[in-house]
Amino acid sequence: MESLLSQFTFLSDQALQDKNFDPSTIEDLMKLFEIESYKAWAAAELEQEKEVEEAEVEMQQAEDYLDSVMESAMDEFRAFELEFEMMSKAEMKSLVETAESARKMGKLMEKAASVASKTYIEAAMNSATASMKSAWKGVKGLSPHGKIQRFKHQPFLVPSIAVFRDSPFSGKFYYFPNCPEF
Repeated sequence: MESLLSQFTFLSDQALQDKNFDPSTIEDLMKLFEIESYKAWAAAELEQEKEVEEAEVEMQQAEDYLDSVMESAMDEFRAFELEFEMMSKAEMKSLVETAESARKMGKLMEKAASVASKTYIEAAMNSATASMKSAWKGVKGLSPHGKIQRFKHQPFLVPSIAVFRDSPFSGKFYYFPNCPEF
């Protein structure tokens, strides 16, 4: 291209100095410029296509690397998820076992309390029965004929009956004036 420019400069100077200069020689030179321009343009386009292909190859390599990294991250996430799921199942199993043992302990304590309550009630009833029998014998002993006699306006002692099983007053005597006979 530089040789064409130097030739163009030479022909321009000649055209200015020589009046018999043939303009077709410049036209021939212009055609050579056009051909050289097309060659440069084609070379530039070929170079650009080559760079585009290289860029596409590099882009494909980058995408492959990204896919590889993403797959590795997903594998790591799946492993973490599996490990976390196993840990949560183990924790859940531990909690269920703890709850089950607490439930069993509660049932056992309920049974123990029930047995203790029944034993207490039975003892209270036996005590009340013994007190009633003792009081009845005592009252029969006061009567000359084994019967209770009632006197008008005289206080009367009546042994209490444990109506409420856990009453603190079971087995005690209460004062009831003007109480009818049994």
